[in-house]
Amino acid sequence: MAVKSIFQLQPYSMLLNLLFFLLFICSSHCDELQILMHFKSTLKEPILLVFDSWIPDNHVCNFTGIVCDRNEKVKEINLAEKNLSGTVSADSLCSLELLERVSLGSNFLVGSISDHLMNCTSLKYLDLGFNSFSGNVPALSSLSKLKFLNLNLSGFTGAFPWKSLRNLTNLTFLSLGDNLFDRSPFPLEVLNLQNLYWLYLSNCSIEGQISESIGNLTLLENLELSHNYLSGRIPDGITKLTKLRQLELYENSLTGDFPVGFGTLTSLVSFDCSSNNLEGDISELRFLTKLVSLQLFENNFSGEIPEEFGEFRFLEDFSLYTNQFTGSLPQKIGSWADFNFIDVSENSFSGPIPPEMCSKDKLTDLLMLQNKFIGGLPATYGNCSSLVRLRVKNNSLSGIVPTGIWSLPNLSLIDLALNQFEGPIAPNIGEAKSLAQLCLANNRFSGVLPETISEDTSLVAIDLSLNQFSGNIPSTVGKLQTLSSLHLENNFFTGPIPDSLGSCVSLADVNFASNLLSAKIPASLGYLPSLNSLNLSNNNLSGEIPESFSSSRLSLLDLANNELVGHVPSSLLIFKSSFTGNPGLCIDQNGDDLKSCSSNYNNAKGHNKTILMASCFIVGALVLLFSLSYFLYMKSRKSNQEIPIRSFNSWDMKQFHVLQISEEHIIKALKQENLIGKGGSGNVYRVVLAGGEQIAVKHILNGERSRSCGASSTLVAKENGRSSEFDAEVAMLSSIRHVNVVKLYCSITSEDSSLLVYEYLPNGSLWDKLHCSYEEISTMDWKIRYDIAVGAAKGLEYLHHGCKRLILHRDVKSSNILLDEHMKPRIADFGLAKILQASGERDSASIVAGTYGYMAPEYAYTTKVDQKSDVYSFGVVLLELVTGKKPVEKEFGEYIDIVHWVCSSIAREKNMVDLVDSRISEDLKEDAAEVLRIALYCTARMPTSRPSMRMVVQMLEDVEPSACKVDGDQESIM
Repeated sequence: MAVKSIFQLQPYSMLLNLLFFLLFICSSHCDELQILMHFKSTLKEPILLVFDSWIPDNHVCNFTGIVCDRNEKVKEINLAEKNLSGTVSADSLCSLELLERVSLGSNFLVGSISDHLMNCTSLKYLDLGFNSFSGNVPALSSLSKLKFLNLNLSGFTGAFPWKSLRNLTNLTFLSLGDNLFDRSPFPLEVLNLQNLYWLYLSNCSIEGQISESIGNLTLLENLELSHNYLSGRIPDGITKLTKLRQLELYENSLTGDFPVGFGTLTSLVSFDCSSNNLEGDISELRFLTKLVSLQLFENNFSGEIPEEFGEFRFLEDFSLYTNQFTGSLPQKIGSWADFNFIDVSENSFSGPIPPEMCSKDKLTDLLMLQNKFIGGLPATYGNCSSLVRLRVKNNSLSGIVPTGIWSLPNLSLIDLALNQFEGPIAPNIGEAKSLAQLCLANNRFSGVLPETISEDTSLVAIDLSLNQFSGNIPSTVGKLQTLSSLHLENNFFTGPIPDSLGSCVSLADVNFASNLLSAKIPASLGYLPSLNSLNLSNNNLSGEIPESFSSSRLSLLDLANNELVGHVPSSLLIFKSSFTGNPGLCIDQNGDDLKSCSSNYNNAKGHNKTILMASCFIVGALVLLFSLSYFLYMKSRKSNQEIPIRSFNSWDMKQFHVLQISEEHIIKALKQENLIGKGGSGNVYRVVLAGGEQIAVKHILNGERSRSCGASSTLVAKENGRSSEFDAEVAMLSSIRHVNVVKLYCSITSEDSSLLVYEYLPNGSLWDKLHCSYEEISTMDWKIRYDIAVGAAKGLEYLHHGCKRLILHRDVKSSNILLDEHMKPRIADFGLAKILQASGERDSASIVAGTYGYMAPEYAYTTKVDQKSDVYSFGVVLLELVTGKKPVEKEFGEYIDIVHWVCSSIAREKNMVDLVDSRISEDLKEDAAEVLRIALYCTARMPTSRPSMRMVVQMLEDVEPSACKVDGDQESIM
């Protein structure tokens, strides 16, 4: 009976066990649901609806980014690159007891990570990199199961807990770089992690010597220790790392030569030890036959390049500039692989240029300046259609330049200066549509300057000085609308200066000295809006000095030793010796070098008083008659010179914002007295509407495409017709609605003119405030500058992340950040902007677009650019705001910009606070130094190391000065 009872009860027992099991499963599921919902609550909903599936009615294993094990317990959280923002609650996540993987990298997460992270003892994979966290990294010692740890560019600061790495012996991947940790010695704790295959410690403030025990990490395939404060020799132990594929040691203070046995690292594909103080020969590298990229520049290496380098069949990038190498380059170098870059400048190389570096038609940069190369340019490079930069300046090269080189389609820079080249410039130079700079100075070139050069409408700078050119300057030179610098001095040019030169509205520097030019100086030169330096000395020019020169803003003028006559305008007498050697010139009063106009007149009158009086009467009457006619003509012309007034019915107006605007009122207001700015992109006028509102109107003549160029100006290719800049700005700005982007009210077009009507911003540009007036900048304490930085960052963030079609500005600089009456910033000038491809691929530009001093370094080796190029330019603006200095200053040194100057100062252990503008209040300099740190992130050499603009905004807001309150409405969208 008892047995029967037991069997009778067994089904009930099984049912009870099942019930308990289901309750357990339900309880477990509910706990994990609660934890994940709490985790979600700390995050802001991104643009992509990542959390659509994260609802209570759904099973947690079906949540986006969640992976469960067989028992439906949460095992992984994979939410990298999801545009997440907000904070991370580590204490709640660590309640997921079986959690093995947390991947939150490449988001916009902020705040600190608490010590509760220690409770995630099951973690094997942790990725928090590329975020904007703050505070210290918590101790990691309890995460003993970790195999993958990525905190790269995560925003953490303070002292890193190196000692806590001792227990993490399972680590295979460790990436801690690009964080502003406190300085610390080389971390010996890392040397116990013998399972590592990847170690990235670049740019995290490590100092001292690399430990000899680095050789313990024999499984390493990637070792990056760049951009630190490391010193001493490369240890012998590094030669034991025979599996290394990438070794980066650049931007340290390493000394000595390569250790014996370095050649055993035969698996190396990429090696960069540039910008150190290394020395000796590089014979140890001759065994590294798998190298694809070798960067040794800016060291003290010497000796010859091993002949074995000519047999490196995978080598693509080869950079040795600024060393002490001698001898010849192996003649086969670059002839095997898709060779794309060589820079051996500033050495003592001799012998001929290797002929086959473009055998695969991949070479983009051939840079060999300041050496002792001999012979000619190999004819093979005349077929190198991929070539972008050709620089062989200051060598002993000779012969005739191969004809094909002049017409290469992608070539933007030809620099053959300081050699012994001869022969003509081939007429096919007109086919070089990408050519921006042509530098042939100090050679033996001869013949005429081909008319076809006027077809190279991308040209920014021409220097043909100290050659043997002859004939006339092409009359069509006026087509070069982007030309900024034109040097033809010390040649044999004859004939007149072309009047069309006055159409080169970007010209800033003109030098035609020591030629055989004749006829009158064109008055059109005096009307050039950007002209700063003009040297026409030592020619045969005649006639009077054009009256238009009186109102020009020249800083240098030299007309000496010509045949000029007449009166020297008093406004030009500041150029004291600029008029000597012109016997026919005179001034109002006696001078050291020029005679008085009045004494000249009296002598003439004494010679033949009667005839002169009669002549003067007749001439005076004629002059009066002509003057009256000319006055009436000029008065009529002046009222119409800015813009031709057609029938108002011929104008087409497209309005983008509601504003009572009449095209008739605007067009009639475009007069000289309303002019507030000039530039290559057109004149800008201030117009007051009937209701009292003020607007700014940019006038662009159809058929023109111009931008000022030079040391601090924009480089850009000329595009077709009117539409290039006008249509670019209209397309971008008409769809943008953001308080930190300049507002475009409407566009007005006719057959020959185009107008863009903007909101009027009375405080001008940030450049003007920072660099053009001491009185202005003295009123800009850090509170104002910080607000400008945040506002401008939010404007760029909107362009990069908030627009339906994401926008690259491509010309971010302080002169394109305008300020309203409250000093709130607006991003302006979208003439170079591009809409990003929907695929998110990097944009391909046919020529450099941007401004010297602001352009990202990747322009030196690629035409592929993305938002990170804008981030770099914005970083330069931040440096301007913090230091008060221009992007390029004489005090930095030749070829040194503000980024290099700041980094070099910090490398010399200069305190960041010492770099802050002295006009900023002492109590705010520490706050400004925090923004300097952010600027260094933005101007990182590698684009991938720079934060996004969304991350930049977050970082700036995190360092808000306590006394500086940013307007909460600033980020709202209009």
